Amino acid sequence: MSHVLAMAVQTLFPSAQVTIGPWTENGFYYDFDNPEPFTEADLKAIKKEMGKIIARKLPLQCLEVSRQEAEERIRAQNEPYKLEILAGIQEPITLYTLGEQWWDLCAGPHVANTSELNPKAFELESVAGAYWRGDETKAQLQRIYGTAWQTAEQLAEYKHRKAEALRRDHRRLGTDLQLFSIEDEAGAGLVFWHPRGARMRLLIEDFWRQAHFAAGYELLYTPHVADLSLWKTSGHLDFYSESMFGPMAVDERQYQLKPMNCPFHVLTYASSLHSYRELPIRWAELGTVYRYERPGVMHGLMRVRGFTQDDAHIFCLPEQIGDEILGVLNLTETILSSFDFNTYEINLSTRPEKSIGEDAVWELATAGLIEALDRKGWAYKVDEGGGAFYGPKIDIKIEDAIGRLWQCSTIQLDFNLPERFDLHYVAADGSRQRPIMIHRAIFGSLERFFGIMVENYAGDFPFWLAPEQVRLLPVTDEVIPYAEQVLEQLRSAGVRAVIDRSGDRLGKLIRTGEQQKIPLLGVIGAKEAQQGSVSLRSRRDGDLGSVQTSALVAAARAATETRAAGLGLEAVAP
Repeated sequence: MSHVLAMAVQTLFPSAQVTIGPWTENGFYYDFDNPEPFTEADLKAIKKEMGKIIARKLPLQCLEVSRQEAEERIRAQNEPYKLEILAGIQEPITLYTLGEQWWDLCAGPHVANTSELNPKAFELESVAGAYWRGDETKAQLQRIYGTAWQTAEQLAEYKHRKAEALRRDHRRLGTDLQLFSIEDEAGAGLVFWHPRGARMRLLIEDFWRQAHFAAGYELLYTPHVADLSLWKTSGHLDFYSESMFGPMAVDERQYQLKPMNCPFHVLTYASSLHSYRELPIRWAELGTVYRYERPGVMHGLMRVRGFTQDDAHIFCLPEQIGDEILGVLNLTETILSSFDFNTYEINLSTRPEKSIGEDAVWELATAGLIEALDRKGWAYKVDEGGGAFYGPKIDIKIEDAIGRLWQCSTIQLDFNLPERFDLHYVAADGSRQRPIMIHRAIFGSLERFFGIMVENYAGDFPFWLAPEQVRLLPVTDEVIPYAEQVLEQLRSAGVRAVIDRSGDRLGKLIRTGEQQKIPLLGVIGAKEAQQGSVSLRSRRDGDLGSVQTSALVAAARAATETRAAGLGLEAVAP
């Protein structure tokens, strides 16, 4: 379909030069160098022309040509980008013709004829900017995105999923619900947490900390910068410098913002000598790191320059690997399921061709990962040779409410840093041995997980997590003193509640609360004040009628403490 798109564009815009047009997960795109920007009207015209091309039932034929013939063809059509592509292609060189009028460099395969394409099952979606070869110093191109399916019904379902994803977009909801912002004046990719978002973040962090204490972890706090020599020792300066901010000179020393927390935990371990009796040691940190991201790839909370990783490192004996990995899997499930992520895709990545470490250690580590997954009872896929050069790993993707998969959790064995920093423990025989080091993150990035979570809930958060759980709506000023009494009782019970003091009419008060997705709205009029009750409207359960204040406070406290989605007030309503 991308060839049909390119042919249609060059039919309507003869001066447009073609570059690349690969397929994507949901369709295809093609990059063009065109003198004028493509408009929405242009997209409609291009789609119409594509329909005409499909209707002509043009054959697609593969031709194998010499490099010289390919170059001559390309030069004849004045396609400089294709010349550059040709220079990087190895023989055999193939072209695909579309009828007798158009052709493109391509490895294929393709359908035999455009009649196999359904003209009612494709759509041109948008135009975006793109740099040639992804290089900001090269030409700015125009990328036309499209989607193609076998049937019109599949296209309609795709459009529905896309509309649902747009409705759940965390960037829009973050603004609408006043959770966070990214301020251009401060710099791209730097997150400002607003009071409501900050309250939610605190709830998530507190839950995370308590879960880790319960699982036998201790917490660390480490600096945000370190001497440049640390990053040389760790290898980050050699292998990761493109993603690091530049160094800063302080007291005639060079310091670097940390892109990762790992070397700090390693230094903490190395600060004293450990016995085998102390292992395993489990240390966790919500550590903020800073990484350089190109302007074109940053996206809301999903890709930022400053973010907090829920890093943990386990230092253990070789024979403890299986038990420790199983403990990480159990903790991961505990935490992720608390945010209603219950479906996972698991990938086990094994030793690549280029790696460090002894064969026996690799075999033991990989066997420990497999043993833990088998004991956990989780199905997994094996990515042979997909591990890092310094150890095998497990990657966990979570499935959200509309079926999208998101990479979050990673469990990585590391034979590199213990070697670089010469880590030891004293073994039972008195010798000094190298500990096994396990990296792991459950959220991955707190910011990114927050964005995924916002989209999963569509901003309609469970009661325990909502930044504002109860909003009291006094009908008249006369009942405000009673509303304040109810507010005090709720807050004393640990419930996040406020009074709407705007003075708007009741209908508007309710609409505003619903738009802001407040879980529970409590209407208070003269009758409620007299009876010591509140008339409740729940986002999840609808109109709950009049409920005694004491019952409301008890139910709200219980739901908050047990991390419940709702209150179950139907059981306590009179």
